[in-house]
Amino acid sequence: MPDLLARVRTRLADLGERGRRRSSLLRRVPPLHVLLEWAARVGYGARGFVYLSAGVLILLAALGVVGDTVGVKGSLDWLAMRPLGRVWVLLVGLGLAAFVMWRVLQSVFDADHEGTSRHGLSTRMSQAFSGFSYAALSFAAFGLLIHAPEGDPAVEGVLRSREQAATVLSLPFGKWLLVGVGLAIFGIGAANVVKAWREDFTEYLACSPKTCRRVAPLARIGHVARGLAYLPLAVLVVFAGLKSSASDVTSLGAALEAVERQPAGPWILVAVALGFVAFGAFSFIEARFRRIRPPRDLNPLA
Repeated sequence: MPDLLARVRTRLADLGERGRRRSSLLRRVPPLHVLLEWAARVGYGARGFVYLSAGVLILLAALGVVGDTVGVKGSLDWLAMRPLGRVWVLLVGLGLAAFVMWRVLQSVFDADHEGTSRHGLSTRMSQAFSGFSYAALSFAAFGLLIHAPEGDPAVEGVLRSREQAATVLSLPFGKWLLVGVGLAIFGIGAANVVKAWREDFTEYLACSPKTCRRVAPLARIGHVARGLAYLPLAVLVVFAGLKSSASDVTSLGAALEAVERQPAGPWILVAVALGFVAFGAFSFIEARFRRIRPPRDLNPLA
């Protein structure tokens, strides 16, 4: 397998070199590792835009300026319904696709040089799961180009979640599969909270120590907010699985609305919204300062 990959890389390199010699236009195209770096930075920027949009919409909902609370996917639905919405959604979808590509380079080809130690493999596995989630979000964005939302994004989000839950429940052992989905969501939320306290978010930033100290709290606040936002949704999905009731499943936005109806709920929602904004802001920081080192040797076994 490594010999086959080496031959493929050599062949592609030869073709690229021939093309550069024959075409002045191709000679102006940057090397592949530079293009991959640009794509990764665009991806971080797209992630930042999505979370910043979601945070602002959640904050406006908590303050009563807009209607129902929406989650990350709901913010794309809301964006698609605005003037030039499809253009924005297309750009976000392409940006998220670029981010998924970077996650593949990180998790499969070890772009961050995490290695194969227990911690390294755990980090790469986390990056792989992150890639899957953003791939789903990217596909959802492209889907909005074909079927733009017509009604309330919050309502459509709930209906979509219940349809997916009904599909899971129709499978063999569907009840326990849905419980497993809820536990997985809970695990993702808890992992974000743990990561907020343990991770050194400045490790991969190429900025001055002073700047790094200033931006690190944004990452910690953002991860705590993301983690806490998933927990109520996880609980609802687990109970829906135990009761085999797809109608009890809801969306992230509706789960946050349920939190808002509790004592001190509006303040909790404001805190989550500001956390999402912080996470989006840190993603923009990463788009500018993160060390991006695309692997020149695309060998997953290296």
